[in-house]
Amino acid sequence: MTAAATAPTTETSTGPDVVIGVDTHKHTHMAVALSAYGGLLGSLKLDAQRSGYQELIRWAAEFGSNPVFAVEGTGCYGAGLCRALKGAELPVVEVNRPDRSTRRRIGKDDTIDAEAAARSYIAGQATVIPKAGDDLVEMIRMLKVAKDSATDNRTAALNQLHAIVVTAPAALRERLQRLKGKELVECCSGLRSGDISTPLAAAKMTLRTLARRIQQLDQELKDTVAQLDRLTMQHCPELRNTYGIGVDISATLVVAVGDNQERMKSEASFAALCGVNPLPASSGKVVRHRLNRSGNRQANCALHRIVICRLKWHQQTKEYVERRTAEGRTMKEIIRCLKRFVAREVFGILRGGPAVRTAAV
Repeated sequence: MTAAATAPTTETSTGPDVVIGVDTHKHTHMAVALSAYGGLLGSLKLDAQRSGYQELIRWAAEFGSNPVFAVEGTGCYGAGLCRALKGAELPVVEVNRPDRSTRRRIGKDDTIDAEAAARSYIAGQATVIPKAGDDLVEMIRMLKVAKDSATDNRTAALNQLHAIVVTAPAALRERLQRLKGKELVECCSGLRSGDISTPLAAAKMTLRTLARRIQQLDQELKDTVAQLDRLTMQHCPELRNTYGIGVDISATLVVAVGDNQERMKSEASFAALCGVNPLPASSGKVVRHRLNRSGNRQANCALHRIVICRLKWHQQTKEYVERRTAEGRTMKEIIRCLKRFVAREVFGILRGGPAVRTAAV
């Protein structure tokens, strides 16, 4: 490890007296210390492991008693560091990586990126509190990753199985093409190929391999969904009891917010996180808004699925659509309004509000 530092300066502000910017990587991190007014105090390269995290904390204490850490990649390479800093009760903010224009202007290396992270906090651009990642929601997130992966792999294997059936030798194709779904998978899993000396034998072996892979993934999905069901009910039963929200949607929404729900200061911030807040797009005498295409797209998709479910089965939503249609609104505009409403509803539930469930018709 290497370290370089200059003597700390004394600041009189009421905020942090030192800002530590950290550029994170898989094996090492680079930290740069700035005074509260932007003066360079020093830099430190540390290992991305517990001993390195403790060294960073001790090093930061040399420059001031009230530091703040501006960290890049808190949801990836910086996750371990973020948890260590929070465990030491030190404030952490999440920093977005510099845009391309900044890198073209001042160049790029680890020290420059770490300093840019610290300066983004001083400039008031980095204010987001990172997810804690140390409680129930982190468990849900990891299981959700496994569940989504199993779903994608099952779909791919099922498509491949159908493709092999279509192109299989006539005798085998005629036997299997009348079968559908689970019946087809069970039949293919019991095929016997013998020696792989003909296209028919190769087709049987391939179909058996794919069918058994699908069966294994089915069991994985069953086990994973059962755990997600239990954990989401444990985390927020009111959300699960809300109309149109099941296991997968509930998991997606709570993962988007994180374990530390207090980082969402208002329902407007949650709407922005989900990408359902309208953005101003005015110029001169033209006053208008546009759709937000950023935010967490998985959470945005979850809100859309809730709305589509309610459009079909939820009486209050049907009545709302009829009223707004009579006012001249298009279905696309109505869905946007409903997604914003659902975001407000979900935020209230996550902050301790009651579940909203109306009988379907």
